[in-house]
Amino acid sequence: MVVAGIPVDFVLFALTLLGVALFHHHTLAVALTGLAVITLYKLALGDFSGVAGFAGLAGLLAHEWVTLGNLLGLLLGFALLADHFERSGLPALLPRYLPDDWKGGFCLLLLVFVISSFLDNIAAAMIGGTMAGVLYRKRVHIGFLAGIVAASNAGGSGSVVGDTTTTMMWIAGVRPGQVFEAYIAAASATLVFAVIAAKQQHRLQPIMRDSPAGASFHGSRLAIVAIILLAAIGANVFFNLSAPAVLAQVPVIGLAVWVAILVTAPWRRPNWALLPGAFRGSVFLLSLVLCAAMMPVKHLPAASWESAFGLGFVSAVFDNIPLTALALRQGGYDWGFLAYAVGFGGSMIWFGSSAGVALSNMYPEARSVGAWLKAGWHIALAYVLGFYVLLFALGWHPDTPAQGAPAVPAAASPSLLNPTPAGLQPIDPP
Repeated sequence: MVVAGIPVDFVLFALTLLGVALFHHHTLAVALTGLAVITLYKLALGDFSGVAGFAGLAGLLAHEWVTLGNLLGLLLGFALLADHFERSGLPALLPRYLPDDWKGGFCLLLLVFVISSFLDNIAAAMIGGTMAGVLYRKRVHIGFLAGIVAASNAGGSGSVVGDTTTTMMWIAGVRPGQVFEAYIAAASATLVFAVIAAKQQHRLQPIMRDSPAGASFHGSRLAIVAIILLAAIGANVFFNLSAPAVLAQVPVIGLAVWVAILVTAPWRRPNWALLPGAFRGSVFLLSLVLCAAMMPVKHLPAASWESAFGLGFVSAVFDNIPLTALALRQGGYDWGFLAYAVGFGGSMIWFGSSAGVALSNMYPEARSVGAWLKAGWHIALAYVLGFYVLLFALGWHPDTPAQGAPAVPAAASPSLLNPTPAGLQPIDPP
């Protein structure tokens, strides 16, 4: 069914997103209601990628359960990781090394950018949020929170191990050097929003000039943080290179994080009381991911720098994993531009990326689209400026499929978090 030429599926999804924006104190209820309405509509009058009824729904869930399992494992696990990091005492010792004025916040955002280049952007955002909470005595400006999310997404956009979407490109045959070009845009954007966000934060609450009395370092807590992160990175690299087919069947990354948490729990007990709140935030994100997966998106506009630029804004409200999969299947993109657009674009709204949702679990005041857009206006500005810096610096050079390029195994997953999305064929090598 269509309304004014628009499929009803998209109308329902748009209403769900509008409800999240307007009723930011009830985001979970709105997201679950939207998911229920869209599911019932597709069961009664629609289909799931061409398959009607409960059989189609079961097929969709079979494709998406790895995505959901990994996201749930990472969001819950990294909530405990962030607490370990705070209790290590390291954030309280940072005033000894950071500048006392707005440049301290600027350095903090640069640190998040660097961390995200080799860690999951969820972990980078939560570590950044933990440091900000200590350094600014829990008075963190929403514009600075948006800056933390943007820094975590920007830092991962040029690294094939820094973001789910860039890892998808790597698995599909895109060379790491092609993705690395995104750092020209990401670094340019970061220099813009990081200065503005740091000054916003300084006006609200200056950074601590000295470490609190009695602040001490607990190496065991920091060691646990390192073990959890190494488990995630190790599973990422090992299964990507050695057993990519396993990624399509089991939520390996989320499981690796939780194995590390449980193994280290007798050493230092995690704060299990954090899990209920983190679980509610996780269910919100998973609801939106499922809603996005149900949308009848079959193709993207013709590949061009203009369409890549537009995808950055689309990724602020639409899951960037299926967007990237569609772009890889379609081909003809300059992958550095696409990596930057879909990686950084989600920072413009708090629920536009998993890093934003994770950080909003720590800072519930960020769950307002209006407040995020008002305080974090510099993120959209930085996105546009960064994109055009890359365009003028390197120009648009669409990829041409290489002759004899190795095919992606049919059973392989094009994403650490997501197998081949429902309704799509395995990705052809770009």
